[in-house]
Amino acid sequence: MLFSSIPFLYYFLPIVILLYTVAPKKLKNTVLLLSSLFFYGWGEPKYVFLMLGTIFIGYVLGLLTEKHRGTFLAKLWVTLSAVVSLGMLGYFKYADFFIENFNAVTSLSVPLLKIALPIGISFYTFQLLSYTIDVYRGDVPAQKNFITLAAYVSLFPQLIAGPIVRYSDVEKQLIERKHSFEYAAAGIRRFIIGLSKKVLIANALGEVCDIFRASDDKSVLFYWLYAICFTLHIYFDFSGYSDMAIGLGKLFGFDFMENFRHPFVSKSITEFWRRWHISLGSWFRDYVYIPLGGNRVSKIKGFRNIFVVWMLTGFWHGAAWNFIVWGLYFAVLLIIEKLWLKKYIEKSKLFSHIYVMLLIVISFVIFNASDMSQAFADIAGMFGAGSLPFYSDEWLYYLRSFAVIIVIAIIGSTELPVKAMAALKKNSKIEKCINVIEPVALVVLLVLITAYLVDGSFNPFLYFRF
Repeated sequence: MLFSSIPFLYYFLPIVILLYTVAPKKLKNTVLLLSSLFFYGWGEPKYVFLMLGTIFIGYVLGLLTEKHRGTFLAKLWVTLSAVVSLGMLGYFKYADFFIENFNAVTSLSVPLLKIALPIGISFYTFQLLSYTIDVYRGDVPAQKNFITLAAYVSLFPQLIAGPIVRYSDVEKQLIERKHSFEYAAAGIRRFIIGLSKKVLIANALGEVCDIFRASDDKSVLFYWLYAICFTLHIYFDFSGYSDMAIGLGKLFGFDFMENFRHPFVSKSITEFWRRWHISLGSWFRDYVYIPLGGNRVSKIKGFRNIFVVWMLTGFWHGAAWNFIVWGLYFAVLLIIEKLWLKKYIEKSKLFSHIYVMLLIVISFVIFNASDMSQAFADIAGMFGAGSLPFYSDEWLYYLRSFAVIIVIAIIGSTELPVKAMAALKKNSKIEKCINVIEPVALVVLLVLITAYLVDGSFNPFLYFRF
């Protein structure tokens, strides 16, 4: 079930909110669990049992890890937890990738398994892993109530595409959380903003990308239009989902971490990754990079750690070489910054922004390619390889057609709207006007979105496939 769908907005969500509101405190987690299982099972019911089985194994191994903490058995249980969780992820997500590459190397023809990828498995696997590792480290106690742990892992606001919510961040909220009109209002506001980013901006930008792929009239400028539109598309698609998840979390009394902080204003690639998909970056930092030694080791080992983390980051996104190359691309850029470039990019804000955006746009061309051949062809097209014309009539037509939405997306991806609103609210009279206008504007946005959804076609979130 999609957040940006009529069944979710006008049937599922109102019913869940009603049931959650009338349920006594001790049953609220049960309501969330059952609602989340229904939400997940809407698209693929059989994988509900896979998720529940994975949660149950994590639940038992978490209890055993705590019971034997400080002994060899604790290491055994937490290792088993990692093997089971990563084994499930590896089987469903990467089995055919390894078979394909094995066949390519050996010239054999081992048949592919052709396994359907369970939605959200990358996200809930990492959540369970962080839980059992934190129990092993003694950072959190093992959860004794299976329903509470299952509600945490399957919580529908963040189940499908994050942010990756760690158990340690919501441990207390799973037991005791506050509910208020102000909190709910903030959640609704955040949800509608995220929904607007997805339906009104991301979907339109995605349409440009689809048009480009189908076009026979490509040009250098059309390649750049595609690359810029896809970069903005993935930002508004994913950050929009994160906004919706955070807003829905507030409706049920949860505080989820921010997943994006205007990454396109970054002045270095290092800063970009402190602002983009924050929950994934911090997960790899705390559970891979730091355990490997982080930057407290020799320079060579430090670079090795960066390569390991970014290869895994790329591979986490998908079972294809372009994702691995995408991850390693950032590893190389980060090392270059550390070794040489940082002192130069810090001297000029203009140069640093151009440098960052150029490299980020190229990175997402690699990210969105069907394979490395297409990635190379797209990058070559951006730089005029072969006899490609510089511009075309089709590029000009679609630039004019989507110019307004592209400009809105560019401005909206910066800190300008937030800063402008903060500046306006410094005047008490204007702030009062904004407080009156804002609810009306949100209702208008919801009506407009509903019209788009009724008239539109199926358009899932990009990160559903991860």
